This record gives sequence, C-alpha cells and structure tokens, in this order.
Amino acid sequence: MARSTERPRAAREASQSGPGLPQPTGPLPAVAPPADHASLRRRVDAWLAADPDPDTRAELQELMAAGKWNELAGRFAGRLAFGTAGLRAEVGAGPLRMNRLVVRQAAAGLLRYVAGRSPRRSVRIVVGHDARHGSRSFATETAAVARAAGAEAIWYDRPVPTPVLAYAVRQLGADAGVMVTASHNPPSDNGYKVYLDDGAQIIPPHDERIAAEIATAAMQQVPVAEPVPPVSPDEVEQAYLTAISGLLVVPHARDIRVASTPLCGVGGPLLLKAFRRGGFAAPHVVDKQAAPDPDFPGLPFPNPEEPGVLDAVVALARDIGADLAVANDPDADRLGAAIPDASGWRALSGNEIGALLADHLLRHSTGDDRLLVASVVSSRLVERMAIAAGARFESTLTGFKWVIRPALAHPELRFLFGYEEALGYSVGSVVRDKDGISAALVLAEAVAELKALGTTPAGRLADLARKFGLHGTRQWSIRFTDRLQGASQAAALMERVRSGPPARLAGRRIVAVHDLAQPTGELPPADVVLWDLDDQSRIVFRPSGTEPKLKVYLEVVVPVGAGDDAYRGATAACEARLAELQAELVLMLGLPTA
Repeated sequence: MARSTERPRAAREASQSGPGLPQPTGPLPAVAPPADHASLRRRVDAWLAADPDPDTRAELQELMAAGKWNELAGRFAGRLAFGTAGLRAEVGAGPLRMNRLVVRQAAAGLLRYVAGRSPRRSVRIVVGHDARHGSRSFATETAAVARAAGAEAIWYDRPVPTPVLAYAVRQLGADAGVMVTASHNPPSDNGYKVYLDDGAQIIPPHDERIAAEIATAAMQQVPVAEPVPPVSPDEVEQAYLTAISGLLVVPHARDIRVASTPLCGVGGPLLLKAFRRGGFAAPHVVDKQAAPDPDFPGLPFPNPEEPGVLDAVVALARDIGADLAVANDPDADRLGAAIPDASGWRALSGNEIGALLADHLLRHSTGDDRLLVASVVSSRLVERMAIAAGARFESTLTGFKWVIRPALAHPELRFLFGYEEALGYSVGSVVRDKDGISAALVLAEAVAELKALGTTPAGRLADLARKFGLHGTRQWSIRFTDRLQGASQAAALMERVRSGPPARLAGRRIVAVHDLAQPTGELPPADVVLWDLDDQSRIVFRPSGTEPKLKVYLEVVVPVGAGDDAYRGATAACEARLAELQAELVLMLGLPTA
C-alpha cells in the first residue's frame, strides 16, 4: 500500500509554535452562505476566533470558501461527547473533531473538576502521548492549560505506552492522568483518555461531571501559559519494568523463541526491555512495523483483532521457528497472539489468551482470596476455571473501566487476573487498566513452561476443553460507514433485539433474556442485551462505545471426549454451530446476506 505523505492539518507539529500564542484576530474571508446557513456561519466564525491552530483555521476557511456547508454542518452539529473513554474522533477542525481547541477546553474542564475534589492546594496531573498525528501537540496544550490554572503538570518528552501512563498516575501520586491516544483506531483518529488518582479509567458520575465542566469551559476563553519543560519517562518506565517482572511466577521457564510487532506503535522498545528484565531472550521484531509511524502503512485498522493484521508477525514466527507470536496495538494496552498447531499457525482469540493466562496464574497460586474478573461479553470458561480452583470470580460490564472495579472494591482480595475478549488483560495490580506488555511477558512464561512440560498452548487449550467443555466464541461487528448516523442505526437494531426476541433460534429455545439497561443491583445499567439458549449457548448484543458499529458476541459449549479425534470433532461442531447462529441472526435483524 502506498504511504500517504499528507498528514491531517490539525496534527502537523510544525504549527505548534506554542500553545500560549495570542488568540487569532483580523477579518475573515467575505463568504456569503445561503440564508439557511447564517446561524452556522456565526458558529464557525466564533470557533475561528478562538481556535489557536492556524492549520485548523485554514481548514475551516477553505471549506467555507468552497461552499461546503453540509460538511461544516456535520462538524458543528454538536460537541464531542466526553464519556468513560474520554474523547476519541477524527483529527480535524471543529467541535466534532479532535484538535487543539477541543483539547484545550477538555483540559480546562478536567482540571476544574480535579481541583474541586483534590485535598491538595495544588493539583498534580501527569500527561502522556503516543506517536499519532497531533498527539504531542495535544499533550503540550494540556500542559499549557495546567500551568495557567496553577496546576503541576508532569508531561513526557517522548511517546509512552498507555500502561506506563496509567502506572505513573499512582507512582507519582497524581490527582489525574491524561493519555493522548486513539489506541487501535484508524490513522485519522486521535483521543484523550482520562484517569483519576486511583489509576483507573473514569466511570460515572465522574465522566458526566467532567463533561459539565468542559461545557462551561467551552463558553469561555481558556487561559494558557508556556508549559514547564517536559521530562523523560525513563524513571517511571524503570519502575514499571521492575513491577511487571514481579508478576512472573516460574523462574526456570524461559526457553522460548518469540516473534513480536508493535504495529508501528510505541510499545516496541519497552516490550524488548521487559523481556530482557524478565530473563527471556529478546523477541524477534517485524522490521517494517518496529518504529512508530502515525500513518500505520499497510494497517488501515491497526488492531490485532482485525483480519490480516497479524500476517507479518506470523510470517516472521514461521521463518525463525518461534514458539509464540505476539502483537501489541499502537499504544500497547492490548495483546494479540498466534501459536503453532497441527495445521500451521493460527491466531488465538482473546478468550483463548485469557484462558491460557488464567490457567497459568491459577496453577501457580492458592487460596480462596484470589479474584478473577471478566466482562459479560467474554467467554464463561474462565469463570468455570476460577470456581473449580476455589477462587473468587466476578463478571462486569464490558470495558476495563469496569473490569478493574472489583479489584478496587475488594482490597482484601488478591486480584489475580482480569480480562475482556477484545484483547485486554490485566495481570495483578501493577496497572489498573489493560496492559499488553505485562500480558505478553506472562503469556511467554506460560508458553515456556508448557514447552518444558512437553506440551504446547494448543495442547493445553485442548486439555481445558476436555475438562470444562469446548467454549467456541465468535465476535461479529456490524459496521456502519457514517459516524454520525451509526449511533442511531445501532440503536434501531438494539431496539429490535429488545422488543422482539424469538422463542427459538437455530433450533434451540431462548430460555432467558437479560436486558442490562434495566437496573439489576449487580451491574450498572448498560446498553447490553444477553440471550441464553437451552444448550448453554449465549448471544450478547451491544453498540460500540468508540466506533460506529454494533457488536454481537456468540458463545457455544460442546462436550469433548478423550482423544484427538474427539477434540477435532468438537471443534468442527463449534464452528458449525456458531455459523448457524450467525446466519439466523442476519435474517432476524434484516441484514444483507452478502
């Protein structure tokens, strides 16, 4: 794929002569919009008067000069909603894009909220950023707003992985943390992820209260000042490496060859250091994906879950005779993996990685005070493993802002492991968010130990299936092309799921419908619907919180007899059953079949 040399205008670092620049003044181009766009023109003019970035001002002026009023209307149809994932959108001009003015207002609102709840006279905030277009600019803007507000801003002079920033919040005793990243989103996007002093992602009501402060800031001119100089993250990274190396539990299990890729993101160097600190040989890295590149060449969706994204690291693993291939997403908070098996190499699902990690940690720990957590859209296999091992298990809403909450709510328990099927894992209590680097390290140890015992990850998964049944899973995303209309399209499908569940699906009875929008006392209300079938199958529906799509999660459970033939037969039965359920749902939801 040809590599684009044009970066989004709002992201060009050359435009950053300093966030403390005077507000733009001077006449605007004399462009006469149609009469029905007069109010829109006033909103655009007001935005232009406040926008500190010459590139995004020029972008809006060019749209007006070209008469692209529908495009402008889309950008000014509201404001980016600040939710439990913070902000995330395409980089560009206007209140529904990620840009310096949106970040300036978000930083001001966050600081006002934090100042109101901090017992200290001066608020401390730590700010990290990845290598996406605009990330350093947005981090600089945040530090400048903090300085003007009288807060102490610790911000880093080079990109850091998201887990390091989450770790730094508690390590440095900060009142809040900001990570500028869009994680695994397309190259055009960026985002603003917020942590409070507990080092965990924000949950309600904090998100709503911060959003209210941002709305107030958006009606005023936000003061900025020249930020204090950024600092090196070396010290906090060293502390992080020491902490995650303490998660390893089998010191002799180090004989393993690993292929890895950071997918043109920022986690590569730290992953290599983590392996060396843990006593492993350094992984072999995919050369063309080793260095950070905000254009993610060849990776339109730099997400290890996406088809084809692991092809390069699997090819490398095959070439070097590796035991394991691992991939972090661009901010290194997720982990994808692939293993060799009888048919060659195959990517592991998030649930299979979760099962291998949970199995390894459960086998090397004891006690009924151990706590394992998984989201409701994840496989129920880990729950059954935990109960069989005499450990505690809790199910949560999807998203690591929820997965980590039982650990915070039960400090008397030992948080062993938490995961969600979308390749997010937290081992122990080092980082209160998903961490693809520590998860890769512990997975490598698990695979090395299995190798020393004369088996493989594929063999261990087969053993677990014989004991607990083969839990076959499939995640299916119904993607909408229009970001603005996607939410309403997803809502319409969710209404159909809620209002008219069939009595039977693919030949089996639906025995229970759980609508999590209705308060249950166990989980906070959420736009999630679960169907349980009489053969232990489960279907979960939920709209994505960050992308225009509806996600459907399928799980079937098939008993497995002794012997390889029985396991292969159960695997085929699982795949057939998952395909049958998906085909029936396509018809029920009225979706195109081709």
